[in-house]
Amino acid sequence: MSLYSVLLTANFIVTFVRYKFTVLQLKYRNSAGKNEVFDPFRKKWVAATPEEMVRQRFCLYMVNDLHYPQGLIANEYTIDVNGQKQRCDTLVFKDGRYVMMVEYKAPDVEITQAVFDQVSRYNSIIKARYAIVTNSKQCYCCKFDFAKHQSCFLKSLPLWEEI
Repeated sequence: MSLYSVLLTANFIVTFVRYKFTVLQLKYRNSAGKNEVFDPFRKKWVAATPEEMVRQRFCLYMVNDLHYPQGLIANEYTIDVNGQKQRCDTLVFKDGRYVMMVEYKAPDVEITQAVFDQVSRYNSIIKARYAIVTNSKQCYCCKFDFAKHQSCFLKSLPLWEEI
């Protein structure tokens, strides 16, 4: 049985409060007829695609509600996967190490086994303790213990203090 099938069967969808914004807010503009959103993590304007909006809202949720330090969140971070450059949607650092990887999909994109396969490939290289996949409608969070070769799905997202 695939990991995706196990997740659906076991109903391991993480429950979390819908994104509320208290500290950081999204900023929008229209530039040359294209909608853009300011990414405070990359410190630049980016196209406001559906996937990007999921990223921006989720990152603000991590900062505002889960208390993650903004300076330790990196969007579109390049890693080397089997000799090829790949971009992780978001990586979170703590004590100089990767501790969390987040993969985003647009709200209308189904989270499938292929998405989990991508996350598994990336995480086999970076070995982040947590991996999250979300399309804003569904959110899955897995915690890894690499020393014991174990993983478990969490029912809520960890606060910064818990990482």
